[in-house]
Amino acid sequence: MAQTVRRPIEARYPSCYVPSRIQERRAKARALRLEQQRKPEKPEDFVCYSDSDSEEETPTEQHKTLCTSYNFVDYVRSREIQAPEPRSVDQSYATRHMLTHDMLRETPVNLGTVNKVFCSQWLSDRQIVFGTKCNKLLVYDVRSRSLDAIPTLRPRTPWPGAEYQTGIHALQINPSRTLLATGARNSCELAIYRLPTLDPVCVGEAHKDWILDMCWLDDEFLVTGSRDSKLALWRAPDTPITQATPQHNYISPVVTRECKAGQKVRALTFNRRWREIAALTLNGYIHVFNAATFRQTLSRKLPSCQDLVCLATQESGIYAIGCKSYTLLLDCRTLQSVKKITSRYNGCGIRSATFRGDLLTIGTGLGLLMFYDLRAGKYLESNIHSTKTVALRASRGYVFPDEGVDGYQQVKYVPAIYTHCYDDSGTRIFTAGGPLPAPLIGNYAGIWQ
Repeated sequence: MAQTVRRPIEARYPSCYVPSRIQERRAKARALRLEQQRKPEKPEDFVCYSDSDSEEETPTEQHKTLCTSYNFVDYVRSREIQAPEPRSVDQSYATRHMLTHDMLRETPVNLGTVNKVFCSQWLSDRQIVFGTKCNKLLVYDVRSRSLDAIPTLRPRTPWPGAEYQTGIHALQINPSRTLLATGARNSCELAIYRLPTLDPVCVGEAHKDWILDMCWLDDEFLVTGSRDSKLALWRAPDTPITQATPQHNYISPVVTRECKAGQKVRALTFNRRWREIAALTLNGYIHVFNAATFRQTLSRKLPSCQDLVCLATQESGIYAIGCKSYTLLLDCRTLQSVKKITSRYNGCGIRSATFRGDLLTIGTGLGLLMFYDLRAGKYLESNIHSTKTVALRASRGYVFPDEGVDGYQQVKYVPAIYTHCYDDSGTRIFTAGGPLPAPLIGNYAGIWQ
């Protein structure tokens, strides 16, 4: 939540300096320790312990704790008057509060007849950009509820055929939010646009099969992963804005690397803390590349994982891998399994995953958005309904042909959540996707706020 180190104005101690807080703190720590020491029905494969089991704190630590206010009102008041007090706030606090108090409501987004949304990002507090299976790059305005199509970039070579136009599978914005990288009209090529105007910058040519994911290393360098089992490192050109009519260039990668022991790169992520690139391949391996040298350093066969789809990394370095029936957490230092988060619903394939602090958000093939608390080691629980966990259920969306949907595989139709993303404040979530079966055509999009 919020922390503010208060300083006394007239008295010797600040108003939050209440000695009984130490006893409350010890009682909570003792209860948490007993909960952690309780043996589970199925022991974990990997267990992490705290540095010390001692309940006692030094007088200096106790004094620091008593001088620190965890009241959100004190944080806001200190910020308003610009008091010279050290203060910080947990960026995910607003998200947790709104989720646990059942405050989020879905606003469906009408996308017409486009087919399946695969990737998305917030451009600003009012615009969302996303790519679809039908090779459309669209921008949705939250306030005016208008939908604009951005022209996809053409290849330089003659058109290879419809089999190479399989959709825009990935979309990423660089850290300074000046460039947008995504797929081109040919799904094997990279397209880069300038922000906020979305003017075309360049098209990257290297891969022989579809680009399924990408990640920025910094404002200039970008890595793409493809079904041709290769990773390519690109450098975005620094072109001045002098042309009256926007035009794009064609570039080649700085270097390409074959993913050893890997078949078809499905997902990529960049671990900023450890400066490494993690790649997930469809044959059940996770691979690690050194970001400085762009050379492969590790490969590991994942235990009994099926239908590997998504990969996310936490700031501390934990990897989350979405599988058919569970989410696997890996320690980035050893690639050993930390925890296997089983799904609360049968047949719930994991389609998307993101971290926001210690909160792991999971998009599923059953139209559910679930939230797992890493610190508590369990799904986020509701403060309104004590026996329920927090989950957001998506609306139906659009699907064609509608008359045969409910009879498909003898189950009721629900859209899969292929992508989800938070805005900067963490108080709004954009979720999108479409039908999970490949023969079905349709889409789903909604904003939770």
